[in-house]
Amino acid sequence: MPIALKVEYAHTKKMRQRNKGYYRVLHWPIWIWVFFLAPGPLTFDLFAKGPSGWNLVWLIAVIAGTGIAAMKAQLPGVEPKPYILRFTEDRPNPLYRRICYSFAWADAVTFASLNLAGLIVAVVTGTWYLKQIYQYAYFPLYGVVLALGLGGILPRVRPSTKGEGTERRYFYGTVWSVTVAQTLLMILWKAIPRGHSGDIMKLAVYSGALIALGLCAAAGLLPRTRPILPGELIVAD
Repeated sequence: MPIALKVEYAHTKKMRQRNKGYYRVLHWPIWIWVFFLAPGPLTFDLFAKGPSGWNLVWLIAVIAGTGIAAMKAQLPGVEPKPYILRFTEDRPNPLYRRICYSFAWADAVTFASLNLAGLIVAVVTGTWYLKQIYQYAYFPLYGVVLALGLGGILPRVRPSTKGEGTERRYFYGTVWSVTVAQTLLMILWKAIPRGHSGDIMKLAVYSGALIALGLCAAAGLLPRTRPILPGELIVAD
C-alpha cells in the first residue's frame, strides 16, 4: 500500500528575520551531544560501565570547542538570523553546517548500525560481542559516513542549499528513528535480564522502532519530515 505523503508549502510558513536568544541557546547542547558521542568506544564504556575521567575530559573539550563556535555563530541554529530563506535558492552551504551535519549523520548511522548488528549476532550466536564490534568496526564505519558527509554526498551537507526543502526530511527522519529506537533499547537493556528470549525481544523492539519511525518519517508524520514545496520565502531550521 503506497504511503500518503504529507507536504508543506513554503508560502504558508511564517518567516522569521532573526533567531531568538533562547532558540540559539537551546541549539548549543544539541551540538555538544553530537560531538561528545563521536568517540564511540568511549561512549560505549560510558553506558556500559558509567562515567570515567576520560569522559569528563572529552566533555570539557567538547563544551569548550562548541562554545567558541557558538559565540562565533558557527553552529547550526545559533546564528543571529536564519541562513536559509529560500529552499530552492542555489546558495553555498557554509562549511560549519557541512561539518556539523556530517558528524550528526556519522553518529546516527554508526550507532544504529552497530547496535543492530550486535543484537542480531547475540540472537544468532547466543553470545554478546557488542564491545568487540565497537572496538573494531566503529571507527571504520564512522570514518566512511563522515567522509561521505564531508564529501557533500549526504543530505544537508551538499555544497549547495538548493535541495534543503527535501533533504532536511531525510536527516530529521533519521534522527527521530534512531533516537527513539536507542532510547527504547537502553530501557530494555536495563529492565530485561540477558538471555535468548530477552535478546529476541530487544531485537524485535529495536528493529521495529527503526522501521515504524522510518515509515512515519517517510509519510511526513513526524516534525520536520514533510517536504517543503517551492514557493515564497521560508526559514530552514
